[in-house]
Amino acid sequence: MKATGIVRRIDDLGRVVIPKEIRRTMRIREGDPLEIYTDNDGEVIFKKYSPIGELSGFAGIYAEVLHKTGGSPVVVCDRDHVVAVSGIPKKELLERRVSPSLEEMMEARQTFTLTASNAGRLQPVEGSDRLALAAAPILSAGDVCGAVMFLKEDSTAAASEADVKLISAAASFLGRQMEE
Repeated sequence: MKATGIVRRIDDLGRVVIPKEIRRTMRIREGDPLEIYTDNDGEVIFKKYSPIGELSGFAGIYAEVLHKTGGSPVVVCDRDHVVAVSGIPKKELLERRVSPSLEEMMEARQTFTLTASNAGRLQPVEGSDRLALAAAPILSAGDVCGAVMFLKEDSTAAASEADVKLISAAASFLGRQMEE
């Protein structure tokens, strides 16, 4: 665990303020759920809660099926990190941070489609040169929980209508799974 040198007092209602610098660094936004852990040494640990992370095993299986059906590599992520990968080596992207452009797409609740004519490219994962072919946000109970996407392969110039429909269906399905 890394010390920050920041000390905060608990107020009379039992609240403690997480400093802005830490919230920005950890991408914690107002309303984000946090899990609270304790250990035998008396430490209290806050961790961002990821509903998609709870389904990572299921999301991995779904990504494999989607890859076999669509033929392109598949990535499933929560709002911050990649949780499942299929069609490329998992070490390449698993648990990496999502890019700010993917975050913006998710927050806007937009579906991304790579076309031959559009100049906009979506690089979904930080530190990776891979581009998205089609991406859709995962919505559960009206909240954005993550995204699912096909990644562009060298030979693909644009997303087909089938690619977009498969990704949209996958996002809807994963969203419904989290509601149950």
